[in-house]
Amino acid sequence: MTSTSPDSNNAKLFARAQLTTPGGVNSPVRAFRSVGGTPRFIERAQGPYFWDADGKRYIDYIGSWGPAIVGHAHPQVVQAVQEAAARGLSFGAPTEGEVLMAEEICRLVPSIEQVRLVSSGTEATMSALRLARGATGRDKIIKFEGCYHGHADSLLVKAGSGLLTFGNPTSGGVPEDFVKHTLVLDYNNVEQLEQVFAAMGDSIACVIVEPVAGNMNLIKASAEFLTAMRTLCTKHGSVLIFDEVMCGFRVGLGGAQALYGITPDLTALGKVIGGGLPVAAFGGRKELMQKMAPIGAVYQAGTLSGNPVAVAAGLTTLKLIQEPGFYDKLSASATQLVTGLQQAAQEAGTDIPFCADAIGGMFGLYFDRQIPATYAGMMACDKTRFNQFFHAMLDEGVYFAPAAFEAGFVSIQHDSAVIAETAAAAKRVFARMA
Repeated sequence: MTSTSPDSNNAKLFARAQLTTPGGVNSPVRAFRSVGGTPRFIERAQGPYFWDADGKRYIDYIGSWGPAIVGHAHPQVVQAVQEAAARGLSFGAPTEGEVLMAEEICRLVPSIEQVRLVSSGTEATMSALRLARGATGRDKIIKFEGCYHGHADSLLVKAGSGLLTFGNPTSGGVPEDFVKHTLVLDYNNVEQLEQVFAAMGDSIACVIVEPVAGNMNLIKASAEFLTAMRTLCTKHGSVLIFDEVMCGFRVGLGGAQALYGITPDLTALGKVIGGGLPVAAFGGRKELMQKMAPIGAVYQAGTLSGNPVAVAAGLTTLKLIQEPGFYDKLSASATQLVTGLQQAAQEAGTDIPFCADAIGGMFGLYFDRQIPATYAGMMACDKTRFNQFFHAMLDEGVYFAPAAFEAGFVSIQHDSAVIAETAAAAKRVFARMA
C-alpha cells in the first residue's frame, strides 16, 4: 500500500476535514477505509480526467459514481447550468424544466407513465417503497443481499439466519422494528424466491432489486431471475421495483429493463438524469403514481425536488446520450477496458487470479478466476490483492473505485488512447505484483 506524503495537500486537507466532519468525508467510501491510505481531494475535472489537491492528474473511472457519462465539465452541460443559475437557483414553485424532464423520462422509459422528481437515489427508493406499501396495504418487502438501495432505515438490512427469517439492521440507529418486515434473499437465486412467495406471497408488498447490481461490484441479474420475479409479483399482486439509480441510462438508453425486456411496476432513477447535480426520480404505472399526494394518500415532498439548475444539467445530459452511436461507443470503450486489463494480467506472466466484466458503460474488476454471480461469490474475491492493485494504479495516475466491492464507470470521453494508457499501466502493476 502506498500513501501520500504527510506534507501533501491531500494529507493536510484530510487532517483538517477530520476535525469537523465524521471520518473526514461526507460519504463513507471516499475515506479510503477499505483500501487504506489518504483520500485524494479533487480540485477540478475535465473529460475523462480529474486533478487532486497536489496537482496530480488521474484517469477517472468512477465518474462521480456514474453521473459523468458524457465526461466531466462537458461544455454544453456547463452552459446549461450557467444559464439556469443566472435565472435563479431555486423557486419552491413549478418550472417548465420539471415538465420537460418528466416528459423525457416517460418517453425514454416506456414502463414509466408518470414520474416524481426528487433529489437523491435514497429518496427515490424510499418513496417507491412507501408507494408500494400504500398501494398494496401490505408491509413485507423483499430485497437481495448485496444490493444497496440507499440509506433508508428499512433497506439497511443484512440477511437473516434462515430462509424465512427477516433481516437484521446493518447500521447503528436502525431499530429492529424498522427492518422486521424486510426479507433478504440471495441474488440470482430463483428457487429461493419461489419458495418465499409460495410461503408468504400474499403478504409481500414489493420486491426491490438492482437489475444490474453495482454495489457488490458489478453483478448482472440472470434473465431467469428477473423473469421469475416479474411472474411471481404479477401472480401475487406484489409491486416489482427496479432500482436503476445506478444502471438507468448507464447500460443502455432504456436502462436495464430495456436490455432484459422486463417491465417493472416502479422504477427508481438517479445519477445520469442529474448530469452530476442532485436529481433523482421514481415513476411507473399511472395507476400506482396516482396514489401519491396531492391526489392520493401516499405522502412525499421535497423543497429542492426538481431544482431548476440540476434539471438543466440532467436534461442536457439526456439529450447528449441520445446522439447516434453513443451507446455503441460507450459499450465498446468499457469492453476495451476490461479486455485490456485481463490481457495485462495474462501478459505479466503472473498467477494472480483476475477477471473483469462490463455492460454498457459499467464494469467490474474481480480478483478471482471467474466472474461472480452472487454476493457470496463476490465476497470470496481477494480483497488484499485488489487493495494492492488499487494503490499501484493510483500511483500510475489511474483512479478506480477505492473499494473492492464497487462497480466502475467509463464516459464517452474515455477513448481508445485513454484506455490503452490504462492497460499499459496495469501491465506494469501486475508485473510488480507477481
